[in-house]
Amino acid sequence: MKCIYCGCLDSRVVDSRVSEDGSSIRRRRECTSCLKRFTTFEKVEDTPIYVIKSNHNRQIFDAQKIKNGILKACEKRPVSMAQIDQLVNNIEREVHNMLVSEVSTATIGNMVMDGLKKLDDVAYVRFASVHREFKDINTLLSEIVNLVSDKK
Repeated sequence: MKCIYCGCLDSRVVDSRVSEDGSSIRRRRECTSCLKRFTTFEKVEDTPIYVIKSNHNRQIFDAQKIKNGILKACEKRPVSMAQIDQLVNNIEREVHNMLVSEVSTATIGNMVMDGLKKLDDVAYVRFASVHREFKDINTLLSEIVNLVSDKK
């Protein structure tokens, strides 16, 4: 780390502390040349992930949008906020673990449907009806039949 006083490239760490929110590390350093002390902060570099929408527009990934969709699907259903938060966290982790810079809304929607299928059948069908854009009642009915046959 370059000393801010003399420009020397050699310093030693005197003290390290994790920040209150746990997102960075504060380090007190001492220059080996001029012996002056200075503070540095280390933070994990976060590369943005872009979501490719069906109209080919790109937006930065936002887990809150996923949560809002799940909340609408789970409205008046026996699904707790803890379960919803856990599902959102799992999807967010899975997207980041894909190690890609872009992901499609179809991929994210399928992850949400997989998670909702395990939580609540009605919420799953509600979300699927929007995500898959059911055109008529027969498409909805075939999805319900598939869901029931998967449960057997």
